[in-house]
Amino acid sequence: MMASDDNGAETAGKLAELTRRRFLQGAAVTGASAVLPGAASTVAASSAEKDTQAATSGSDSPSHLPNPIVPNPQASYGGVTPSFQVPKRPMGKTGLEVSIIGLGGYHIGTVAGQQEVNDMVAKALDHGINFFDNAWEYHGGLSEERVGSALKGKRDQAIVMTKVCTHGRKKDLAMRMLEESLTRLQTDHLDVWQVHEVIYYNDPERAYEQDGVLEALTAAKQQGKVRFIGFTGHKNPSIHLDMLNRGFPFDTVQMPINPFDPAFRSFERNVLPVAVQKGMAVFSMKSMSGSGEPIVHGALTPTEALSYAMSVPGVSTTISGMDSMAVLNQNLEILRNFKPLDEKQMSDLREHGRQFNDGRYELFKSTLKYDGDVGREQHQFPTPAELPA
Repeated sequence: MMASDDNGAETAGKLAELTRRRFLQGAAVTGASAVLPGAASTVAASSAEKDTQAATSGSDSPSHLPNPIVPNPQASYGGVTPSFQVPKRPMGKTGLEVSIIGLGGYHIGTVAGQQEVNDMVAKALDHGINFFDNAWEYHGGLSEERVGSALKGKRDQAIVMTKVCTHGRKKDLAMRMLEESLTRLQTDHLDVWQVHEVIYYNDPERAYEQDGVLEALTAAKQQGKVRFIGFTGHKNPSIHLDMLNRGFPFDTVQMPINPFDPAFRSFERNVLPVAVQKGMAVFSMKSMSGSGEPIVHGALTPTEALSYAMSVPGVSTTISGMDSMAVLNQNLEILRNFKPLDEKQMSDLREHGRQFNDGRYELFKSTLKYDGDVGREQHQFPTPAELPA
């Protein structure tokens, strides 16, 4: 994508060179399959894959270029990672210690099969990754079923989170969804239960209604079926703030954190400080923008993206989508070498991200790409598949 007319030809030229250089860095380090974790079968993802193939076909592509902001690991992501323990942090005021990276639930539903999921979960636990994200609606329940099977006999090692997907409907439906999630996950309780995809401007009002989803969260916590409760969303920080400012005592909150966010509808600048002040556990997501678009297009490397998200003060864990053992190995290699970025590195990445402050690398804010079908249906909007091509 070219720079806007307002930026001028000089900026466009700089961005073109930056994109070329960073693409080669990211592609050389990760490979196309690790770069694009297959979040959803969309036109954008398909185009990104084609861009990757075209850009790496040239004979002048170097085998490795050093990262200009955050050094890349030297080891091969496809190999066996030496055993080490991923660092942990306090999970807000909950009293739990959570790994600084967590396994994203959506991508688990796209892994080749249950055995690979089992192997990934076992390897994650072996390295101290103890946070497992999910949602009732991911792949029609398949993601929950896969994690439940993989954690059988290991449940006590994990912090299990899933999300309720009423999208404005009533308490009784939320409680039924909870029972279904518990069955799929093969557990008698959740560590965290969150309201999923709070992304419409009337979602806070609907959540706070009498006999609404927040009453279900309260009841489930009182019954001991969930330990901690929260909400998640990716569209606009003002919606998160509305949820927080209405006064419900949430324990957790989930939001996008990446180097592009501070310059465009920023959750980091507007929501994170409020959550930290309240002592909430903050779960970050979309460090690589959901489907790896900035990685494929050369705007970031995986090391930069993950390192930035894991270095933001106040974030308990960064949830990362991993759709194969190769991607898990990639992330483990980054973690094995990880040290929190210093102030200059963070500032440099934010300044770099500010060049792309039009939402092109945060499509979850600026497009319908990441809006779930169930939520759109409950708000009487057509799903992306129902819209004209």
